[in-house]
Amino acid sequence: MKTRIYLYTRFERFWHWGQALLIIFLLVTGFEMHGTFKLLGYNEAYAWHVRAGWALLGLSAFAIFWHFTTGQWRHYLPGSSDLKKIIRHYLSGIFQGEPHPFCKSPEHKLNPLQAWSYLFLKLILLPGLLASGGALLYYRSLVELGVLRSLSGLALWHTALAFAMIIFLLVHIYMATTGETVTQYLTAMVTGWEESERSVVGGEN
Repeated sequence: MKTRIYLYTRFERFWHWGQALLIIFLLVTGFEMHGTFKLLGYNEAYAWHVRAGWALLGLSAFAIFWHFTTGQWRHYLPGSSDLKKIIRHYLSGIFQGEPHPFCKSPEHKLNPLQAWSYLFLKLILLPGLLASGGALLYYRSLVELGVLRSLSGLALWHTALAFAMIIFLLVHIYMATTGETVTQYLTAMVTGWEESERSVVGGEN
């Protein structure tokens, strides 16, 4: 018998999809600026890249405020309980049809491996991209202040972080297909509700 639980609020879903679209748009316009392909033209790509960067910064700031005022930040505390078991599941158990060793609930939405991954995204990867992008936007002022010396080095870091974001997105998309059905997790992030054959009794089993 399937259990239906409400996991993701309206804001979480809006934030998730808004962030995803902005990041993908930033990647597209950013790589066009590098000459990888031609879609909008350099000037238009640059203008929209800057606008999307500001939009992502604003969305991120509001999301931080929402997480701390609602207490949702607690979902990102990874801990170490059953972390090895979860890693083993993704490396081998999932290919043998074994059930996932973590059971989601409204109080425990993320398994420890997800929590560590999202902490990396939110504390290192995304801030690094926004900070380096902002430094590139105002690099002349930073050079005059003596804060920045090498524009090429900063651009290289920004590009390297962009490639890291692509890797993160590809892994994230793959992991989104590893539920009991290919669309289970995707549907949950659209509707907020997730169905599972397993009973929900708390966090980890």
